[in-house]
Amino acid sequence: MKTFIAGHEARTTNDALELALGTPLALWLGEDGETPEERAARLDAARDILADDPELFDRVTAFAAGLIDLTPIRRPTRTRRTTNRRRGVVSSGVAA
Repeated sequence: MKTFIAGHEARTTNDALELALGTPLALWLGEDGETPEERAARLDAARDILADDPELFDRVTAFAAGLIDLTPIRRPTRTRRTTNRRRGVVSSGVAA
């Protein structure tokens, strides 16, 4: 099944988020290895976008809260520890 947002096909979850936001996710989340200058420029651009559309923050927050409600909670499962210890064998700790 294909998903379209505003006439564009969303092939991945990231595509859907970017189309819903109207901006690339990297603008908000950053990228690995960005320099301090690149980070400052990215944050300036993000501030400008929020200044132009002050309701964007509320829409994104509501969208994220909706996703959290839809995501099942995964509880960690306990695993048994396995040991290689042999019972009843005494080791002197000296190599032969």
